[in-house]
Amino acid sequence: MRLDVRVPIGLMFTIIGAVLFVYGLISDAAIYQRSLGININLWWGLAQLVFGAVMLWLGWRAQSRRGESAPPPGPPQATPAHG
Repeated sequence: MRLDVRVPIGLMFTIIGAVLFVYGLISDAAIYQRSLGININLWWGLAQLVFGAVMLWLGWRAQSRRGESAPPPGPPQATPAHG
């Protein structure tokens, strides 16, 4: 099994995005006064979460397509010896 690089990248962005998104939901609104009241953690967490989910989906889709086109595993074929 070959690991597609999109899977670990997707996992990393999904986990970090989820943590940042949850922090943006539960944090105090007063800390966002310097950013003109925009909840940066919430929006960037959502962006990273979506990006990570897309990367995971693309990686898993490529692995499933690769698995469908491969011949089924079976015992090796013995070739007759000439001699």
